[in-house]
Amino acid sequence: MTEAFGWGALGASALLVGALIAYLLSPTRGVIAVVMALGTGLLIGSVSFELVDEALKYQAVAWVALLVLGGAAVFTVGDWLLERRGGGERKDATGAQAEGSPLAIVLGSVLDGIPESFVLGLTVLQGGVSISLLAAVALSNLPEGMSSSSGLKEAGWPRGRVLLMWSAVVLVSAVAAAAGYAMLDPASGRTGALVQSFAAGALLAMLADTLLPEAYAVEGVLTGPLVVTGFAVSLALSAV
Repeated sequence: MTEAFGWGALGASALLVGALIAYLLSPTRGVIAVVMALGTGLLIGSVSFELVDEALKYQAVAWVALLVLGGAAVFTVGDWLLERRGGGERKDATGAQAEGSPLAIVLGSVLDGIPESFVLGLTVLQGGVSISLLAAVALSNLPEGMSSSSGLKEAGWPRGRVLLMWSAVVLVSAVAAAAGYAMLDPASGRTGALVQSFAAGALLAMLADTLLPEAYAVEGVLTGPLVVTGFAVSLALSAV
């Protein structure tokens, strides 16, 4: 469990790196969007190869499909509730966060980090952390930290406050990774296939709701090739 906690913290620490880049280097929205699209493709690949494919080895297709839908539904409801409370623009790089609720923005960022970290913890049970998934998590968190922090900077948030927010998200992500490991501990006698399916659905919904719209808003039709490139990299890494 300690190992899973550490990997979860490592993957989420890219949020802090992204925040520092945003405050110190002021990256363009184009750069952020490219990295965001690549990270989306990597995560889609990880969902396919690390979660759904593994779940289908132990459960019927109908059960896997049902739990994927369930995970997506739970994430969507949580995202919808936070959006109504002022957290809907948490990824915006232009400063739209100024009109939102600080607490909702923080909680929204926590919500985004839970599915991927939970899944990262699951892979530790399979003999070691998945390198392809770890790379996908880090590469999706980096532009998230850059984009959100750029917007928070424009909205007037001081750097220390933003770093404190991301530190809290890193901690929650590490706990989520440890929980993913603990809930599927072989000693508990539980099967991981259904939880993997549920997490896959939540992760796909997060990508569709938060990363892809921001990437497409900047890159337009180039978003598709960038996402596919990330997917191809994930495929290559999964074979290592």
